[in-house]
Amino acid sequence: MRFWQRFWQAIGTRERLAVVVLGVVLGYLGSCIIRFLHHDWILNAAGAPQLTDFVAVWSAGKLAHAGQAASAYAPQLMHSAEAATLGHAAAGRFDWPYPPFYFFVVAPLALLSYPQAFLAWAAAGVAGYGAAVSAAANSRTAALFALAAPWSLANLTIGQNGFLTATLMGLFLLQLEARPALAGLLLGLLACKPQLGLLIPLALAAGGYWRGFAWACATVAGLTALSAAIFGPATLTGFAHALTTTGQTLLVSGMAGWYKLQSAYGVARWFGLPAAAGWLAQAVVTLCCVVAVARLWRGHSAFALKAAGLCVAALLATPYVFAYDLPMLGVAVAFLHRERPLDALEGAALGFAVLGFAATLLWPAPTPFLATLTVAALVLRRMGQGDAVSCARSWRWQRYGPAWSRSSRR
Repeated sequence: MRFWQRFWQAIGTRERLAVVVLGVVLGYLGSCIIRFLHHDWILNAAGAPQLTDFVAVWSAGKLAHAGQAASAYAPQLMHSAEAATLGHAAAGRFDWPYPPFYFFVVAPLALLSYPQAFLAWAAAGVAGYGAAVSAAANSRTAALFALAAPWSLANLTIGQNGFLTATLMGLFLLQLEARPALAGLLLGLLACKPQLGLLIPLALAAGGYWRGFAWACATVAGLTALSAAIFGPATLTGFAHALTTTGQTLLVSGMAGWYKLQSAYGVARWFGLPAAAGWLAQAVVTLCCVVAVARLWRGHSAFALKAAGLCVAALLATPYVFAYDLPMLGVAVAFLHRERPLDALEGAALGFAVLGFAATLLWPAPTPFLATLTVAALVLRRMGQGDAVSCARSWRWQRYGPAWSRSSRR
């Protein structure tokens, strides 16, 4: 005990925070192990899969191996495949709204047993996400902070793909300036979640990154053609139909529950407002994101700030976003740290964001949306600070002329 007391007193505030965060990450790992041993995670007491989102992933992979990939887009056939995975007919079902080339990701998982596939999926997601956040922040310890956020535990629990999309977004932005071809390839892969890419073409056009955009289009076209050749052209029409079905199920009927939609539209519907009011709220938020992204990416701000802004705007601009998509906020914060280490106010705001997300565990409300708004506020704050510095420099130049410019460089 005395050793730990001396150790705690010897280290600084940042090191103490890192120790606490490491404890949270280890706590997540320990809770997963305990839940698995008590048959409350991955498998139940009968040795059958628990009903989580990963059931759909593994079932779609099995259909692809059986040469029936197009069946994943038919709700009844997909429900039958999920029932075969579970060993019984479940009351709920998970539809398959992903583009055909996503079968290249899920088909290899179906070669493993269900628990092996789940663990491999989770481990790969954690490793990729941690690496992307560390690279974006230019700090190894940043991965611990990102993995300690509650959205990481949410993805681990249900086996969703939030880690994958956040990793692709982070790596795409990291490569955009130096390697546009590689960045375009990563962006093309990110099209597995097309609703998260609404503002990316705008950002690339505003910033003049035409090569990256061209490579992304070529990647999507190539993957689409290849998937149609391998999994059948019926997957293309099935995907188009699934988009309509999913939109009807989640955005019109609200069958998943309005509190699960972490968007302006979802919040409005959760408050009991009609669909028209929800779409109006979403349109206002999306328009604000369009203006902010265009201004940010056309301006002279640091690229790290542009990257952080795009990550947040990607989450705000779509009505179709869930809590498990929010690991992208970890990438946004990492880029903010890359531009400039977070100050005390920003750290306190991020603590509020984490609490907002965690509140949904106790109260079925879209409180994770507060986390997105908080990080967006941090980006806007830095944009405002940059504008203030630019105005000050312009005023000094007009008043003092070249003499001030030479002295400032010294």
